[in-house]
Amino acid sequence: MPFDLGATARLTAECRDPGGTLATAGGVTVTVTLPDGTTASPTASESGTGQYRVDYPTAQAGRHVIRWQFTSPVDAYTDSFDVREAAPPGILSLADAKTYLKKSSAEDDDELRSWIESITAGIEGTCGPVIVRTATERVDFRRASSIALRAIPAIELVSVTALLAGGTGYATADLDLDPGTGVVRRLDGGMLVGPLVFVTRVGRLVVPASLTAAARIILRHLWQTRQGPQRPQLGTGDFDVNEPTPHFGYAIPNRALQLMEPYRLPPGVG
Repeated sequence: MPFDLGATARLTAECRDPGGTLATAGGVTVTVTLPDGTTASPTASESGTGQYRVDYPTAQAGRHVIRWQFTSPVDAYTDSFDVREAAPPGILSLADAKTYLKKSSAEDDDELRSWIESITAGIEGTCGPVIVRTATERVDFRRASSIALRAIPAIELVSVTALLAGGTGYATADLDLDPGTGVVRRLDGGMLVGPLVFVTRVGRLVVPASLTAAARIILRHLWQTRQGPQRPQLGTGDFDVNEPTPHFGYAIPNRALQLMEPYRLPPGVG
C-alpha cells in the first residue's frame, strides 16, 4: 500500500547465501531513487539473522525504487514503493466508507483508502474533476477568439501566461471563463494569441449527493468482488453490470451509472 507523504516507510529485505539460507552480510548498501531522479542512502539495520530493514522518512510523492546490495555473501534485492501526494483526491472520506461498509476496526483502512482513490479517478474520468484542485493546461494555438479548456467544471482562472519566450500573457481579470464548458474569451472581444499556459482551479465546491452516492455503490461492489474471483453479473438489476464503461471497465454497477448520468462529460471532453 502507498505511504502518506511525510510518513516513515519501513522497508525490509533479506540476505541469503547461494544455498538460500539467511545469512548476516559483511556489508549492506541501500540506495533509494526518488521520483525526481535524485538518490538517498539510508542506513540499514539487522533485525534478525539475514533480515534487514530501513526506516526511510518520505519527502516526495510518487514511485520510489529501493536497491539493496549485500556483500559476504553477495546478494541483491530491488523493490519499489509509492508515496501518496499530500492531499490525494477522495470523493469519500475513510470514515464515510467504513460507516457504509459497517466496518469499525482499522484493519482494512489502507486498502479502503486505495479503493477510494481509484473510485474517485473513475468517477472523475467520466464526470470531470470532483475534488477541488489546481490544473495546468498547455494550449498550442496561434490566434483564436476563444479557447476551450479540457478540465471542466472549472471554478476560476488562476493565471494565463505565454508558453514561449517573448509571448504575451493575460490578466485573469481581462478574461471570461465559462465554468461548465471551460471556454475562455477576452472581455474586450479581442483575439487570444498563443501558445498559452492556463492554470485553473477545477472541481466542484459542493460535491453533488448523487456522485457521493454513486461512489458508495461502487465501493460496495468492488469490496464484494475482493472476496474471491467473480465474473461480472450481467443483467438488469441495480447492482448488475451491463457493459464496460470508459475509464472503469466493469467496475460501475447500473445504479451508480444512473446517478452519474446528469454529470457525464460530453463526448470528446476531459
